[in-house]
Amino acid sequence: MKKIFKILFLLIIPIGAYGQLTPLTSQYILNPLLLNPASAGNRGVLNVAAFYRKQWVGVTGAPETMTITGDAPFRDDRMGFGLTVVSDKIGITKETQFKTNYSYKISLGKGDLSFGLGAGFIVTNTAWSRLIVLDPEEDILLVDSKGFVVPSFSFGTYYSDQRYFAGFSIPKLLGYQFNFEKNKYVINNNMGDYYYIFNTGYLFDLSPNLKFMPSSLIVFSPGDKILYDINAHFRVMDRFWIGASYRNNRALSGMFQFQLTDQIRFAYTYDYDMAKLRTFSSGSHEIMLRYEFRYKVEAVSPLNF
Repeated sequence: MKKIFKILFLLIIPIGAYGQLTPLTSQYILNPLLLNPASAGNRGVLNVAAFYRKQWVGVTGAPETMTITGDAPFRDDRMGFGLTVVSDKIGITKETQFKTNYSYKISLGKGDLSFGLGAGFIVTNTAWSRLIVLDPEEDILLVDSKGFVVPSFSFGTYYSDQRYFAGFSIPKLLGYQFNFEKNKYVINNNMGDYYYIFNTGYLFDLSPNLKFMPSSLIVFSPGDKILYDINAHFRVMDRFWIGASYRNNRALSGMFQFQLTDQIRFAYTYDYDMAKLRTFSSGSHEIMLRYEFRYKVEAVSPLNF
């Protein structure tokens, strides 16, 4: 029975991953470039960040994600360029994504409106040999798939001023799924399969050294359940951030971020699963390390986390 359960679990995980909008992260507020190409250059300075997420600790085949991002403004901060590299392992499937992001900013009211495009590719492969097959005649499942390359595109808009921000994005403009008969991935362009993401937030000054920012993120796809996050973050003396998130009856998250030096930031997030999975898992962990090429703590926008 345990072997049967393992087979089913490893099969279900990668199949479900084909349709996911992007590797799951609780630190999207720290890593907006992963969801919205229009955020490229919005920090106002060249910066590089590394993220690592271990999901559902204790569960075999659970997602594990490593991400490296970098972006910078140019042309008088009116344009931005960014790069994202994501390695995502789910069950027996591994995906590695490379994407370049470009944004263009125009003045609108008291703030700026950015438009962004992302273009790149995803290398994906499946290690079928890791499956436990009960019927020896089904040896076809024991042959690992070769690496497949599929294109990846994204679109987004982002508005922000000194207090408010709002963004809309489609992180994947093309879908793909594995065709067992052809032994390859097939690309499809069905707008009904797109994920549409909207997020917004507002910054309040509670005192000279204490700021509060509530925010939310909504994910919509036709025919699927609407997903949402509700977040609340506090910033103390522009050196220490602490916050919490509630995710659509699935998880509660706690996060803190600390400015180690004028250039280096560290962040940690813990997710507590509220569903039945908590019986098998001790939760999910995510860390971030960011380096900003500046010489004092002076963000162009106070909304930047």
